[in-house]
Order: sequence, then structure tokens, then C-alpha cells
Amino acid sequence: MSYHEYSDRSSVDKILSHLERNQSVALISDAGTPLISDPGYRLVVEARERGIDVVPIPGSCALVAALSVSGLATDRFSFQGFLPAKKQQRTVTLKALRGSVSTLIFYEAPHRLLATLDDAVAVMGIARNAFMAREITKKYETFNRGTLGELREVVALDSQQQRGEIVLIIAGAVDEHDAKYLDAERILAVLLNELPPSKAASLASKITGLSKQELYTKALSLAD
Repeated sequence: MSYHEYSDRSSVDKILSHLERNQSVALISDAGTPLISDPGYRLVVEARERGIDVVPIPGSCALVAALSVSGLATDRFSFQGFLPAKKQQRTVTLKALRGSVSTLIFYEAPHRLLATLDDAVAVMGIARNAFMAREITKKYETFNRGTLGELREVVALDSQQQRGEIVLIIAGAVDEHDAKYLDAERILAVLLNELPPSKAASLASKITGLSKQELYTKALSLAD
């Protein structure tokens, strides 16, 4: 089965239906590790939201393996290595990264993980989406996705999560234009049920303040 940027909703549902029947599905790319700047991450999001396990078959790089199954955006990401060990310096670093719209990737030592999550919650907010991969390819491999607050609670309640090699991924800040554009897409989808693309784009532009021409191009894509 092919799955690409222009696949329609039925393609996603078809793939997920196999998974929900307890079958295994492999996502294979002819361009290196899948899901790095690739629309496949949308499939990962939907699978995880349905409680389906998604695991990488990694190469030599833990950050890429973790990112590929995180369900977080892969078009812009920044690898930050290990955060500073001391709380004050760690907080300063997180504050400097708080406004970045790129997905942020960190390695973290197990004995500092809970403190790091505490600081991340304090600086970036309890509701910021995040992902944690632990012991990739090993016996106790685990993946947790949720908000920073939810991951902090998981780690605090389970000491096993504070062991092994850890990759922590934090979603980028929501770009204001991107947020408006997502709203505009939802508005367009509703308007196109009743109006031709040009009128739908014109009305959506008045509602959102975004470019009519940009929305018209998107309306044509949605209509197709």
C-alpha cells in the first residue's frame, strides 16, 4: 500500500484497520529513516491516539529513532544534547528554548530525568506535548507520549522509568501563523460543503485575516 502526503482519509483508515485487527504494519521508506520531514508522522499520531504501539527499527542514532515514532512534528527539529546538570543553568537553557517552534530533542541521564521534567513543566507549561523513549531496542524498551505534566507523573510513579538511556522530545511552541492556518483549514472544510472554493476562500479570509489567494489554493486542494 502506498502512503504519502496526498493520501486521502481512506488510506489512513485502511492502514489503521489492519493494526486494529492485531496485524503488524511496517512503514518502509526509500529515502532513509522514515518520518523525518515526512507526512508519515500523521499516521503515527492517529495510531498512538488509538492505543496502537509504534516502534522504530533504528539505525545508529537514538534521537532519530525516537523522533520517528514520537508523533511530534519532524519538519523542524533541534537536537540539544544533554541539558545542564545544575538546576539554575538547566532552567536558563529551557527558557531560551521556550519560544522555539522546532521540535526539541534531548538526551537525559536517568538520575536527572524527574528534575528535568519538573523544570520543563515550570518553564514550558504542563500542557506542552512531549514524548519519552527509554532503552530503545533493549529488553525494557518503553515509549510514553503525552503532555509534559503527564510524563512527569508517569516518571514520578514508576521508578523503572528513571533507569536506562533516555531520549526526551518536547513539541515546539505553536507558531501564531500556523495556528491560524490550522483554524482556517477547519473553517474551509466546513464552508466547502456549501460553497465553491473561491467563495469559501473569500469568507475564510475575512474570518481569519489570512491571505485569500493562499486560502483559495488550499481550498482547491481540499476540494480535490
